[in-house]
Amino acid sequence: MLEKIQKALTIRSGTIRELLAEALGMFILMVFGLSSVAQVVLGRGDFGQHLSINLGFGIGVTLGIHAAGGISGAHLNAAITLTHCILGNLSWRKLPAYLIGQFLGSFMAAATVFGLYYDALYDYTKGNFTVTGPTATASIFSTYPAPYVSFVGGFFTEFMATVMLLLGILIIHDEKNNEALKGTQALLTGILVLGIGLGMGLNTGYAINPSRDLPPRVFTAIAGWGMDVFKAGDHWWWVPLTAPTLGSLAGVLIHKLFIDFHNQPVLESGNEKGQPVVETS
Repeated sequence: MLEKIQKALTIRSGTIRELLAEALGMFILMVFGLSSVAQVVLGRGDFGQHLSINLGFGIGVTLGIHAAGGISGAHLNAAITLTHCILGNLSWRKLPAYLIGQFLGSFMAAATVFGLYYDALYDYTKGNFTVTGPTATASIFSTYPAPYVSFVGGFFTEFMATVMLLLGILIIHDEKNNEALKGTQALLTGILVLGIGLGMGLNTGYAINPSRDLPPRVFTAIAGWGMDVFKAGDHWWWVPLTAPTLGSLAGVLIHKLFIDFHNQPVLESGNEKGQPVVETS
């Protein structure tokens, strides 16, 4: 019976399997991340601090990569997926499937955390869900700039944080250089995100990922926060979409200019002393 059910439910399309893998990986990432933010905010600092949020997202990234990595490559980030398409590493035909999977998983994670902490949200806000003010809770789900941050400063923060994300990912996976040990890539990527949060989370909350920011923002608009989620921060919502995308492309370019272009495999002809040449790849 179980074999029949499995056979009936098995999906043969590789593209659909990648969509589902991205959805599950993103769901895991965001549930860990958003729930850690909710616990810190709604617990009024008694159930965690800023480090808790960074650890939550780091753990979520690690587990999300383990869930989806073998099927879709675990992009879990629309900016990374778009960059792969531009570089020719991923077919443009697969772009919609990856984005739909990521957005679906992120949206469902926001809904899950909303249900998980609904009672606490209601107690904290007295039923008045706001984007700004002393009991603002929209930042549990999406990122908003700090009041003192200029628009240019916030954009540059997101841009540079994503540059560091891509540089870190490329270094971890660089087969021609000092790549990470097999099996440790997911953990190191989680630590990378933890490091970005520890060092670059103050100004904007380090979105560094359109798939992390937009779907929960859409959810909050539907769930009671209204259209203010798109108006707050001088219409900040589009910055976590564009700055990470540009930062992703810049990170790849920097890695190629400083490392990749110059680190080609040595020719098999050997060196001048007649000793065998070690392939760097």
